Amino acid sequence: MSESQGSESTRQLPVIDGAIEQPTAEQTTGTELGQSASAADYKPLPVLDDTDDGDGRFWSARRVPAGVLALLILAGAALLLYDVAAVRADRPAMRWRRSLARELAERPLDDTWVLVGAGVATALGAWLLVLAATPGLREVLPMRRVHPDVRAGLHRAAAAMVLRDRAMEVSGVRSVRVRMGRTRVDVRAVSHFRELDDVRTDLDATLADGIRGLGLARRPALSVHVGRPSGKRKG
Repeated sequence: MSESQGSESTRQLPVIDGAIEQPTAEQTTGTELGQSASAADYKPLPVLDDTDDGDGRFWSARRVPAGVLALLILAGAALLLYDVAAVRADRPAMRWRRSLARELAERPLDDTWVLVGAGVATALGAWLLVLAATPGLREVLPMRRVHPDVRAGLHRAAAAMVLRDRAMEVSGVRSVRVRMGRTRVDVRAVSHFRELDDVRTDLDATLADGIRGLGLARRPALSVHVGRPSGKRKG
């Protein structure tokens, strides 16, 4: 997704190639289940032309909570205004307002219903504060900004699909599951031939190049696990 702040066209973001950090022997571990695992942290891309790519996540409009709250306030205000106007017109106040005034005047502060109401109001207020102070849109990963008026984002599901397709191109890979987080990519692959360490090394290189190609503002860490299919594990 992208948002434009003054430019009508969106162009493809350039990607700077860098050296692939190959895992050392200490990073490769063999497990009892015949698996090979590796994890590599990748340095972020250099900033182009002094542009700022550290804007953080996109802020959610949160239309549903804002709409619900606005409707509740509007309904309550309209009902209260109608009742006040009715009292001014020498009509009795609504039963719910008389009952509420009586309950508030007679019930002690340690009453169960008073405590429940206070707890609900506190929880609702805390929820609204969290919504106001957090950006939301956790499923959108910010991409590098190469134009001051354009910001771009990539959905995590789309990024995971791209990395999965890249992983399936590696020889010996039978199936792949990719879990794309905001700071970490977990890849679990099943290999039905070739040595597990060789498959893992190729996956490290391929996925490292794939992560660079995504053009993310903050590149996540990579964790690769390779195993044999059930009944074909090889130590």
